[in-house]
Amino acid sequence: MFSRKRLANALRVLSIDSVQKAKSGHPGMPMGMADISEVLWRDFLKHNPSNPSWENRDRFVLSNGHGSILLYSLLHLTGYDISIKELKNFRKLHSKTPGHPEVGYTPGVEITTGPLGQGLASAVGMAIAERTLGETFNKPDYHIVDHYTWVFVGDGCLMEGISHEVCSLAGTLKLGKLIVFYDSNGISIDGNIDSWFTDDTRKRFKSYNWHVVSNIDGHDSNAISCAIKESMLVTDKPSLIICKTVIGFGSPNKSGTKDIHGSPLGELEISLTRKQLKWDFPPFFVPQDIYESWNFLVQGQLLENKWKSIFFKYEQEYPDLAKEYQRRINRIKPDIWEIDFNKFVHNLCKNSKNIATRVASQNVLEFFGSILPEMIGGSADLAPSNLSMWSGSKPISSCLFGNYIHYGVREFGMTAIANGLFHHGGFIPYTSTFLVFTDYAKNAIRMAALMKTQHIFIYTHDSIGVGEDGPTHQPIEQLSTLRLIPNVNVWRPCDQIETAVAWKSALDNKYGPTALVLSRQNLFQIFRNKVKLDEIFRGGYILRENDSNRDLNAIIISTGSEISLSLNVYENLIKMGYHIRLVSMPSTSIFDKQEDCYKQSILPKLVTNRISIEAGVSDYWYKYVGLNGIVVGVDSFGDSASSEELFKKFGFSVDSIVNRIVNLINS
Repeated sequence: MFSRKRLANALRVLSIDSVQKAKSGHPGMPMGMADISEVLWRDFLKHNPSNPSWENRDRFVLSNGHGSILLYSLLHLTGYDISIKELKNFRKLHSKTPGHPEVGYTPGVEITTGPLGQGLASAVGMAIAERTLGETFNKPDYHIVDHYTWVFVGDGCLMEGISHEVCSLAGTLKLGKLIVFYDSNGISIDGNIDSWFTDDTRKRFKSYNWHVVSNIDGHDSNAISCAIKESMLVTDKPSLIICKTVIGFGSPNKSGTKDIHGSPLGELEISLTRKQLKWDFPPFFVPQDIYESWNFLVQGQLLENKWKSIFFKYEQEYPDLAKEYQRRINRIKPDIWEIDFNKFVHNLCKNSKNIATRVASQNVLEFFGSILPEMIGGSADLAPSNLSMWSGSKPISSCLFGNYIHYGVREFGMTAIANGLFHHGGFIPYTSTFLVFTDYAKNAIRMAALMKTQHIFIYTHDSIGVGEDGPTHQPIEQLSTLRLIPNVNVWRPCDQIETAVAWKSALDNKYGPTALVLSRQNLFQIFRNKVKLDEIFRGGYILRENDSNRDLNAIIISTGSEISLSLNVYENLIKMGYHIRLVSMPSTSIFDKQEDCYKQSILPKLVTNRISIEAGVSDYWYKYVGLNGIVVGVDSFGDSASSEELFKKFGFSVDSIVNRIVNLINS
């Protein structure tokens, strides 16, 4: 049996060898946190390398994701499907070991990390998911949901503002099974952090209502183990273990300096480090005895088997709950899914009320919430405006479990937390704020897209239609910005029917997030007598066309609240004798994915007289109307006035648009 330091040194050497071969990477953190990792992964972490997706495993999140090679080395040594060849291919194309951890690419990686602080935020979501799912399904003697969320963070994670947002909320919610290790090494890319980060982290987290274990020697296995045991005994607070470490521990000349943070050590320094660590083996070689001491395959399978035996008895005693648990974990929709939705839409068609699409969204949420208990919602302190709550919403607090989180004014934290809720399993999250404030949440939206997270964003107050709130609250560029993010389906519905379709599309979308962009003001319910429901699901469809027996004079493309204006423009033009097609395009994202023949049937290439009408930046629409087309948009910030005055100011009037189209047709 090798000493614990020897086992930790295996992590150090694999990490520096991988970074050296890749000629890039971050060896400092893996070398500094190797001792903490050895204690956690060998003595406390509940996992099964043979089944990385076992439901009741502990979740481990490497928030300081630049140290990814530490995680890959851990996965390799404990028995996951990460071969030594994959370590040699660190940061190479198509390897299982990318530069930062990516969920879905590497077995054992729970969440994509890299942008500092977001891993910590997503871990808060996982801890909320564990507790909420457990309170839903656990019974006396049958704790089928019972695991910890462990997180590694560095100085950079705690400097990021998102750490304040999410750790404050985690303390308020008393997430006792969230345990965070802070790698307090005092070094970042620019050097010693004393000049720019002097927070009293202990007092800071105490004020958040966290349990804090401070001044732990991060290279003392016994001290680390005692700190973990102490933290696990505290069930009503999340825990922060502040570990004092030396970045690049083991390197004679570079440890404790910025030089080892993000660059390979170099052959000479690696040779000296091997000598310092008494590691007399060639690159990428680990002795069999050390492999055997690290291997967790047997223990992992025993842990899962024990859980399976409990779950088997649970199935016998609570068959309905067990079936529902498995449905949610396996992301299977209820049998009545399609039938009930068709009935719902049929009833909507009978309702001619003119309501805001945010109200329509709440009505749809009322329907879906009643049949999908896995939906878990929340708003950044705007629920009465976003209308993100329904009659079955039950707020989650420190002592109550439910399906709704009051996130407070924390748009960034909210979005990243909800990403963690989804990747834990058992939930479909939706979050909400004003469209203009997506700027606060942008990087977490991007991470949701990168991870293909089924996360539904409800963004209301979608345009200058906000009116008197003025330019600070009037989104101009945000809608196009969202459309430019890969994997995000953006919907801007014009009425109740399109809103229902948008929600259904979001709940069916297993390949990324969906943004629902909704109006504050009331909109007309559109009458459709020739439109099939599946056409709306394609993202763009012909809403009106007056004469299919002759060549088109022009195509009008519009979305959301501007559809009613576009209908008036259409009616005026056909009265003037023109052959006009009006296309509603609630989701450009989905329309763009349709086969060419469908897109041609809606926007035939031969018709070059095209006009788009949308209260947002113009540039996005030129790909649909062409450089010679007309884009009716908004290319400056708004103003404080009524929505009617603003639409007129920015050229959204029937007469103005009709004149522009007539000139285009006759030019």
